Amino acid sequence: MAVEFDYIVAGGGASGCVAAARLVADGGHKVLLLEAGYSNKHPLLDMPPGIFKMINGTKFMRYHKTVEQDHLGGRVHDIPQGHVLGGGSSVNAQVYMRGRPSDYDAWHEELRGSNDGVDWDWNAVLPHFRGMEDNNRLHNDRHGTHGPLLVSDPGHIDSLSRLFVQAVQGMGEPFSADFNGAQQRGVGFYQFMNRHGRRSSSAYAYIEPLKDNPNLTIRLQSEVQSVVIENGKAVGVRYADKSGIVHTARCSGEVILSAGSLITPKILMHSGIGPADHLGEFGIDCKVDLPGVGENLVDHPEVPITARIKGKGGYYKQGDGWRMLKNGLQFKLFGSGPITSAGVEAGAFVNPTDPEADPTIQAFCVPIVYVDRDTKHLVEDGYGLTVTTVVVKPKSRGTVKLASADPKAMPLVSPNLLKAKEDMDAMVEGQRFFLKAFQSTPLAERIDKVMLPKPGEDSDDEIRAYCRRFVKTNYHPAGTAKMGKDGDPMAVLDPRMRVRGVDGLRVCDLSAMPDINAGNTQAPAMMMGDRCADMVLGRL
Repeated sequence: MAVEFDYIVAGGGASGCVAAARLVADGGHKVLLLEAGYSNKHPLLDMPPGIFKMINGTKFMRYHKTVEQDHLGGRVHDIPQGHVLGGGSSVNAQVYMRGRPSDYDAWHEELRGSNDGVDWDWNAVLPHFRGMEDNNRLHNDRHGTHGPLLVSDPGHIDSLSRLFVQAVQGMGEPFSADFNGAQQRGVGFYQFMNRHGRRSSSAYAYIEPLKDNPNLTIRLQSEVQSVVIENGKAVGVRYADKSGIVHTARCSGEVILSAGSLITPKILMHSGIGPADHLGEFGIDCKVDLPGVGENLVDHPEVPITARIKGKGGYYKQGDGWRMLKNGLQFKLFGSGPITSAGVEAGAFVNPTDPEADPTIQAFCVPIVYVDRDTKHLVEDGYGLTVTTVVVKPKSRGTVKLASADPKAMPLVSPNLLKAKEDMDAMVEGQRFFLKAFQSTPLAERIDKVMLPKPGEDSDDEIRAYCRRFVKTNYHPAGTAKMGKDGDPMAVLDPRMRVRGVDGLRVCDLSAMPDINAGNTQAPAMMMGDRCADMVLGRL
């Protein structure tokens, strides 16, 4: 079969779009980008509030059901992932966060001794963040203004968001003008990956400018099933088109996996790369025994606090059709108003037990009654406010396993959210802290009643039980094909993101993270795609 491409990028998510675009634009290479999902061009995806429609079920999301979580009383919960060009960057709440410098310094230390000339500390990754960024307010040694990724202050801030920020300040937390600045601690308003109310996803920022470049071939609804390996080298991929017909695409350079932390390990295992015993259960010939494939799954757990407010306020409730229409017209005619906001305008990073130490909890303030689709029936409809508390450096680890020898079968995912005692302890303290914020002025004056957790159920045991009932993903699964040093039996990749034991194969999505960053993960995923491209192009 003739070689058509120099490189194949398997997965057009936040990192894959960046890597593919850089190889085409900066390297002049012929690249095939395969994405299992759909086009990112849809009005609902572009508008910031579209996230709330996305989460409730559309073709642009793929819902992974977890296996029964014994430590949560047998609960099964969803892990939604983007099923669209741009991946999570096309369907998420657009919050622009990088994590803190110590996250990347820790990666560097973990890889020390086998970094093969490439560093992963903060000083090494910062130029990528700055180079990608076009910030509409900040320009300094941490922020750039000439990159393709549009980063902006919120186009609209609801009054409830402002009251939340003031209440948390009243509790002693400093106001933060930049959560990506020198200090992560504080309360304030997030920046977002959009401009004038339009989403700036990796698809728009990196792929759209290349739409007429003949060197970039994009095939949507094309699900990669396995990597073709010949004589120890990755030479292509097998993928199924939307009709289910399986094709083989070949490349002369490298195959880059960027299908996300739940699918990338599945592709590796169906390619014969993974734990030999597990592959043997399904009759898959093990080409490379890498026991770390599918292990080390880490995600940010979140638990909501939801209240009904006095009077009208926030964004929407059921039956608000006229208000939604009015806001839609304002957005269409003037590019202003509530629809320029993704709703998650305000947030905080706090450490409830030691305020001067690194934050343990991130909070998102959403001026609506916002709960998961499987728990909507537990709250009253009406105008309200939801604050989700998130453990930013979880200790719990889970797994991704094969369910079948059939590459079309979804993997078995066990995230083990809040399984580690340290995570549950941190979450309980986070809940207590932000429940106090609901009772603090000036926010308390607008709160009618807290609906979740139930008032009066505030002992440690009751809060723990509540957390077990309501914990869910913060949509940031990572770590399932981690980078590691020589001699680490769980290291799937070397520090250059190369799969150990196979030539010409790399992973550049969140799977490669040795540990999750403290904060949202879209910007770090794009940074990893950018660094991967530089490694392939010989620039690092």
